[in-house]
Amino acid sequence: MPVFAAGVAHATPGGTCESATVQYRLVGADGGVVGEDWTSQGGFRSWDTIPGPVEVRLAPGQKVADGCKYPVSLAEYTTEGPNWATSGRQTMVDKATVYLTAADVAGDDDAKRTWQKLAVKLPDCYGQIDLYGDDVAYDGKTGEGHGPAPYQPDGVNTPYHLIAAWNGGEKECADKPSDSPSPTPTPSEPTPSTPAGSTPPAEETTPPPTPKPSATPPTTPDVPPLSSKPPVTPEPSSSDSTPPLAETGAGAPVGLIAGGAAVVIALGAGAVFAARSRRS
Repeated sequence: MPVFAAGVAHATPGGTCESATVQYRLVGADGGVVGEDWTSQGGFRSWDTIPGPVEVRLAPGQKVADGCKYPVSLAEYTTEGPNWATSGRQTMVDKATVYLTAADVAGDDDAKRTWQKLAVKLPDCYGQIDLYGDDVAYDGKTGEGHGPAPYQPDGVNTPYHLIAAWNGGEKECADKPSDSPSPTPTPSEPTPSTPAGSTPPAEETTPPPTPKPSATPPTTPDVPPLSSKPPVTPEPSSSDSTPPLAETGAGAPVGLIAGGAAVVIALGAGAVFAARSRRS
C-alpha cells in the first residue's frame, strides 16, 4: 500500500531545511511498476529477480521551500554472501544520485508527472543494493565525499540514512576478496623444561563469547537535506574600496605641509623688513 504519512519539511528564514520523507518504487525496463506502488517501507529484502531502476519522490503533504535539496542515492555492491549476515566484505560497483526539491513533492495529477529515476549496474553474483538519503560514496575510500564500506563482521552499518536495501544472488563473485595473508612465523625460543616432580598451576581460561545473531542495519524514510552552502562573499570595507588619494588630497599630510609653508613665509617677511630698516 502507498504510504502517505509524512513529516513536515520546510525552510526556516535563515535558510536551514529540515528532514523530509522519501517514497520509492521499482520500475521495469518498460516503465511499468514492479511489485508494490509508492512506499516508504524500509528493511532488507531478498530479491526474486534483481531490482531494476528505482523512482523516487517526496511524500505528499510536505511543505518544502525553494532552495531545499534532498540527495537520494542508489549503490550496488558485490558481497561474499546472499544476505546481510553472510555479506562479509562489500565492494562498491556502481552508484547514482539525484536531488529532490519542492518540485518532487507528490500531489494532484501524479499520474501525468515524471519522477526522478535511479539506476545502477546489476550484479551477476552475490550482491546488495542500497537506497539511502545522502550523496556519499560508501566505498571505503578516504577524502571528501567518501565513507566506510559496509562490513557486517565488524558492525560497519553503512550507508548512513539507509532507506531500504535488497540482497541476494546464487553464486560467488569472481573478484571475491582473498583472505588476509597469514603472518610469517618467527623462530620461537626453546621452551624451558619443567623440573621433574613439579607441575605448573593450571591457568584459568575464559571460553570465547558466543556471537550474537546479526541484526540488519536500521532504515528510515526520513532523510536530511543537503547541508552544503556556497561561501558568502564579504562586502568590501570602505578602506578596501577607496582608492589612494593624491598627495594634495585629503590623505596627504596637510598639517605638516601648511606648517612648513607658514614658516617659510614668516622668514621671508622678516628678511624684507630688515633690509628696509638698513636703507632707512
